[in-house]
Amino acid sequence: MFNRRTFLKTGLTTGAAIPLSSTLGALAAASPLAAETVNAGSVVKLAALPVRLAPVDPAKEPWQQRIRRVAQTNMTEHDPAVMNVEEWADYWHSAQADIVFVSVTGILAFYPSKVKFHRHGKFLKDRDFFGECLAAAKKRGMRVVARMSPDLNWGDALEAHPEWFMRNRDGSPQTDADTPLLFKTCMFSSYMDDYVPAIIREINSLYDVDCFYTNGWPQLGTLPECHCAICSKLPASGTVAYWHAYTDRVVELWQKYDAIAKEKKAGSFFFANSGGNVRGGPNLDRLGKIAAWFQADNQGRTNGDPAVWGCSLQGRVCNAIMDGKFATNVTAGYSTGGVPWRNASKSPAEATMWLNETSASGMVPYYHFVGAEAGLGEDRRWQKTGVDYFGWTAKHDAHLRGRRSMANIGVVFGQSTQLLYPGPGPTGARARDYMHDTTQGLYDALLHGRFAFDFVHEDRLGPEHVSKYRALILPNIAMLSDRQCGQIRDYVKAGGSVMGSFETALYDEDLKPREEFGLADVFGISKAGEVVGTGGSNAYYGRIERKHAILDGFADTNWIAGAQNRIPLKPVPDPVLSVVPGFVRYPPELAYPPVPHTNEPAVVLRESGGSRTAFFPGDIERTYWITGHDDLLRLLTNTIRWVAQDESIVDVQGDGFVEMFAWETAPGYAVHLLNYTNPNAHHGWLQTTYPLGPQTVRMKLPTGVRVKTVEVLKGGHTVPFVLDGQTVRFTVPKVEDYEVAAITLA
Repeated sequence: MFNRRTFLKTGLTTGAAIPLSSTLGALAAASPLAAETVNAGSVVKLAALPVRLAPVDPAKEPWQQRIRRVAQTNMTEHDPAVMNVEEWADYWHSAQADIVFVSVTGILAFYPSKVKFHRHGKFLKDRDFFGECLAAAKKRGMRVVARMSPDLNWGDALEAHPEWFMRNRDGSPQTDADTPLLFKTCMFSSYMDDYVPAIIREINSLYDVDCFYTNGWPQLGTLPECHCAICSKLPASGTVAYWHAYTDRVVELWQKYDAIAKEKKAGSFFFANSGGNVRGGPNLDRLGKIAAWFQADNQGRTNGDPAVWGCSLQGRVCNAIMDGKFATNVTAGYSTGGVPWRNASKSPAEATMWLNETSASGMVPYYHFVGAEAGLGEDRRWQKTGVDYFGWTAKHDAHLRGRRSMANIGVVFGQSTQLLYPGPGPTGARARDYMHDTTQGLYDALLHGRFAFDFVHEDRLGPEHVSKYRALILPNIAMLSDRQCGQIRDYVKAGGSVMGSFETALYDEDLKPREEFGLADVFGISKAGEVVGTGGSNAYYGRIERKHAILDGFADTNWIAGAQNRIPLKPVPDPVLSVVPGFVRYPPELAYPPVPHTNEPAVVLRESGGSRTAFFPGDIERTYWITGHDDLLRLLTNTIRWVAQDESIVDVQGDGFVEMFAWETAPGYAVHLLNYTNPNAHHGWLQTTYPLGPQTVRMKLPTGVRVKTVEVLKGGHTVPFVLDGQTVRFTVPKVEDYEVAAITLA
């Protein structure tokens, strides 16, 4: 249980320094929903900010917490023959990088390694290439990460140690898709217990590195499938039991490597390839507890994740599990996507936006290119982007380091559901695609509604993690344990509000189906049948039964779009929307509902004390993502606003499609605005920026806090502000691709 916060309703009034009239109604181009709300005179209530965090003594922080810019030229086998080490180090030093990744590595040695099967590159000869790079970086005051790749090795190692390698069902060794001469190593084998520690110890004996990193392990986004002698004795890949065994092994090896890293100096540590956003790989809650550095390897947009906000989404995941510890995201200066050109630069606008999202979402920017031959000789276009962006951040480090998110809506991400849930039968979709679309649909709606929100991991639903939120959103979190359901139940009893959808809590933590929703009592719902899909017919409709805030803006219609799939619910008293079942769409002569009216609810709403709950039996978020239907967008944003009771800590109004973050910082607060108003926001790369006009910001401050200045960091100037009681109001005059309003306290 937890004590509810005190909420304060404040009016939106015009101050002398902020001509709000110039922004009213300006939302129409980006979100007609928001525009109608503003024009109707509806006012978002500002919630009280928590008391500011106590100052931190920088001298007592782990050294990595002070890192603000991370750099990497990913070395190739040919680089020792052509790379000018001093030129390489000079570039990253000119970009004001604090730390550089230098390859050791497990596939090809970049130093005279004596570890057996650590093959020397054919251009290395007798050169200590790693040692030269280390010395050049240290001479310029940059720290060094020793980068290893334990995921692949060569045929001689396979011949000598067949037990080290992953196997297909027929017993053949698994090869790398791009390089058939390399074979995939098995994380459950002695390769990880013997070979990798040997390299870490050898590096520690020869060099003064700051920490160790493994690329390519653990696997991201999906679970490995191996049929070697060891893995054949494990539970089948893709099962809950396998995921637990996989996570146990990752944690075991992570802690083992970390202890070896610390054998030379206590301040060193080990960290590994992470990321995978809401899917991750190992259990992210457990990983967050042991990781000193979260390395989000999310280098750019891919065909599977085409939305521009992919990096921001990753940052929200990091914020949910790292408890303020160090996290960074790798931005590729090279071309990412379905058709690869890994040694050619991508558009500066796209790379810069990825870096913007890194900073805005609370991670540390990290810039990366492959191959010194291409990156310092053949294609140098990426270099200016890195120097310019890192140079700008260096001027504003204090404002760009967020200490605590100011969001008061929590979006629960069910990592187990993302990895293991199969999706509804009629669609044939599997978890990766089905839940990807669900997450993206909700994310898109939250951006259109300009909500400030955090992600919350499914294993962090206790009051210590969720008491700050006015509302929790459960977007088809199918797998929830009895304990997790109990935590959500306690949250609602204490006055919290919840929105859920589709099969939320219809499975336990072992993916065993429940006969009834695990949160049936919370939402006031009861299951009346199995999943009903669309097939080749119309999807179902929602019939408007009565007026309600979640239906604001719907006019001249009795019907609105439903979802592709739904779980039938038993009738409830006085529903707001009822289900009109799907019917024939062709031929048009038969395209009418044989059953035009039912008592099956299309949404169930409840209010009890300070709590509100809303449940959609359809997969509304996913259906919105795959269709873009504005009925679903309006319904989602209206309902989120209703369950959150129009309460926020920060409110931003203006034109455009914008993602917003708000952070407490050491100097005060920072409001980040990412401008996604671009024809390439959902596909391809950004080629240019479409600037936005004024954005009006209101933020509630803690009692007794006073504002000294408000500065727009990209614009490079201060802006006037009005302090009305504890509400500060100001206007950001323009947003190019990204703007940060930095509030410095007196």
